[in-house]
Amino acid sequence: MKIMSCFYCNFKFIFLAFTAIWITAMSSSLTAVDAINVSTGSVTYDRRSLIINGQRKLLISASIHYPRSVPAMWPGLVQLAKEGGVDVIETYVFWNGHEISPDNYYFGGRYDLVKFCKIVQQAGMYMILRIGPFVAAEWNFGGLPVWLHYVPGTTFRTDSEPFKVENEYGYYENAYGEGGKRYALWAAKMALSQNTGVPWIMCQQYDAPDPVIDTCNSFYCDKFKPINPNKPKIWTENWPGWFKTFGARDPHRPAEDVAYSVARFFQKGGSVQNYYMYHGGTNFGRTAGGPFITTSYDYDAPIDEYGLARFPKWGHLKELHKVIKLCEHALLNNDPTLLSLGPLQEADVYQDASGACAAFLANMDDKNDKVVQFRNSSYHLPAWSVSILPDCQNVVFNTAKVGCQTSVVNMAPVDLHPTASSPKRDIKSLQWEIFKERAGVWGVADFTNNGFVDHINTTKDTTDYLWYTTSISVDKEEDLLRNSGTAMLLVESKGHAMHVFINQKLQGLASGNGTVPQFKFRTPITLKAGKNEIALLSMTVGLQTAGSFYEWIGAGPTSVKVEGFKSGTLDLSACTWTYKIGLQGEHLRIHKSYNLNSKIWAPTSEPPKQQPLTWYKAVVDAPPGNEPVALDMIHMGKGMAWLNGQEIGRYWPRKSSKYEKCVTRCDYRGKFNPDKCFTGCGEPTQRWYHVPRSWFKPSGNVLIIFEETGGDPSQIRFSMRKVSGACGHLSEDHPYFDVENLQGSEIVNDKNRATLSLKCPTNTTISAVKFASFGNPTGTCGSYVQGDCHDSNSASLVEKVCLNQNECELEMSSANFNMKLCPSTVKKLAVEVNCS
Repeated sequence: MKIMSCFYCNFKFIFLAFTAIWITAMSSSLTAVDAINVSTGSVTYDRRSLIINGQRKLLISASIHYPRSVPAMWPGLVQLAKEGGVDVIETYVFWNGHEISPDNYYFGGRYDLVKFCKIVQQAGMYMILRIGPFVAAEWNFGGLPVWLHYVPGTTFRTDSEPFKVENEYGYYENAYGEGGKRYALWAAKMALSQNTGVPWIMCQQYDAPDPVIDTCNSFYCDKFKPINPNKPKIWTENWPGWFKTFGARDPHRPAEDVAYSVARFFQKGGSVQNYYMYHGGTNFGRTAGGPFITTSYDYDAPIDEYGLARFPKWGHLKELHKVIKLCEHALLNNDPTLLSLGPLQEADVYQDASGACAAFLANMDDKNDKVVQFRNSSYHLPAWSVSILPDCQNVVFNTAKVGCQTSVVNMAPVDLHPTASSPKRDIKSLQWEIFKERAGVWGVADFTNNGFVDHINTTKDTTDYLWYTTSISVDKEEDLLRNSGTAMLLVESKGHAMHVFINQKLQGLASGNGTVPQFKFRTPITLKAGKNEIALLSMTVGLQTAGSFYEWIGAGPTSVKVEGFKSGTLDLSACTWTYKIGLQGEHLRIHKSYNLNSKIWAPTSEPPKQQPLTWYKAVVDAPPGNEPVALDMIHMGKGMAWLNGQEIGRYWPRKSSKYEKCVTRCDYRGKFNPDKCFTGCGEPTQRWYHVPRSWFKPSGNVLIIFEETGGDPSQIRFSMRKVSGACGHLSEDHPYFDVENLQGSEIVNDKNRATLSLKCPTNTTISAVKFASFGNPTGTCGSYVQGDCHDSNSASLVEKVCLNQNECELEMSSANFNMKLCPSTVKKLAVEVNCS
């Protein structure tokens, strides 16, 4: 069976096994899987949950896409997810990464799916494998190979015979009419006929036929109900952040709101919850879709793009997962009793005859804290929060009260150092080589055409670049020549971006954006008497990711006109245009590892600055240490980057508008949407570009940059992602239990005081206390302010306990602080420390 046939699994395959990975659905193609010890067990379901080997399971799942990181990172990512309280790793399978051209398969490097599955297996975790192969996922062309579009008779996402694959179809089914309904039914029947032995799920599919389970994707899924009451409530995508597009602001979702959404889901009968994404990673090379999706796919996820735990989000959710697990038996074996505690306050109580009892107290008011009465006791509920009582008595966790630290993370610059074999090692002695592209047709033209061809249909996504060239003749008597030869060029394009060259000089650039890829622009151009060459470099910035009939969305110019002639506007749209696909450097493969010593490179004592269409090469040492590494491209324009032949990806430090709305602190209260909590107004959407440590050699690393518009390569730096400090801000009424080791029977006897914990990275210690105040301090990490109620011994106490320690704990008790201060005030402790 061909891999394409294997991938004819039209929606999300829930691929679950205990300790071993069951992968027979793909075994005929992935021959390496024969080495896996197959032990599938039994996976079924009832109305309450999935049932594995006869036991109901409450599952916390984490999306980690294997090609968005590198194999050297996979074990650490999986282990960090497990430490965060995750049971399941979820991933899509990316068809266009595995079948690059028909019958040309690849399962190596970042696409070694079998290796990734084995790592999950070795960690003793379950796996949800979303085979797709249409995946959306902000991935180029939604994960489908572009060549599939050109198979005769193919129409995506309907009952077209060559195309029988799907994911997240419910949004778009109606657009395809009866064909869409037939297609969805066929997809379900096809999947079930495989007799895989595990349940199948279809997310966002509102007419999923039995026994397929329909599931929810959203920021909130507490109100979701499966169409059949005999199916479990599953949340396949809880978005803990959002993706970014070049030129847009940076979206963030507060940890408090993510925790609120998860707690509400389990409060209302949920049993499987998956974070999309738990680690977003990087869109290496040209894998980003959109269009305009950034190379970073960080997603504000609990594990950041570089593989570091994002505090406080990771830590806050870890505590939540542990507490929910304390409630597992009560949640999965009882129906809830709903109690009203106020107009926007309620409790769901799960209790059985054995005495097991768990309660969730929710305050859905997005502005006001409330005190509620529950079982003859008073409970304070912050606005937009859920308190979890695993014993129906003690609040062990509240979603709005973040008790874990906030990490201070910096990008520490490191100069590009010449490789060890160089006679001099300082940045000034770094040896650069260059290769200059010609604007327009290089070599022999590919073809000519009267009028414009579609960019994507022409390149078939083998490259971002397509040259459109023509020429015009200007009479020496034209008035515009008396005005420095200035005319006005008018361009309309379906997208995505364009650079205008007149007589080999860059004279204009324009692009669409992540919301509207099409664009129109006017730019002055300088012409001369006689023949003038017009060369338009049209560019894609990732292909369309999803949508009805999305495969038909094109790119490239649709109209080109020149104003300023005595005879009126000159319309060039129907003229003869000459076309060249890609760049000469791409054709010569000068960025590939086997071509790095090509003689086409020209040495230069100093790399040219602000020069468009230029390839740069330098041989450098690896940055010191073991921290994650990025390439700082703030001083460059737009282009692509490689290290040792590996594709770092597209770079474009395009700035968002400084006139848009951004926040300094996000109010977690109230429903989240991607526009709620932006930062980075007036700043580049992406300045740093992840370069995995495993791509480096100790020395002799070849860095290659292709710059489209012009920049200053002498200012390129590596940056190391370092945790340089930690903050904590805790109130004395914060629920404190040793959640890590807590068991249900111990809850009542736990009388510990609220305790602030701080920890530096491995092999570093707390080197300084920047701020410490017990009383009523205000502010956030990096900007704490002492209030009018302050224990003057705060700093000395924190220094005594924490200095020169890797981690420390500060209990809010009379042994440490003056608890009699401000008796009518709920006191807080705020601390910020440096790590080194």
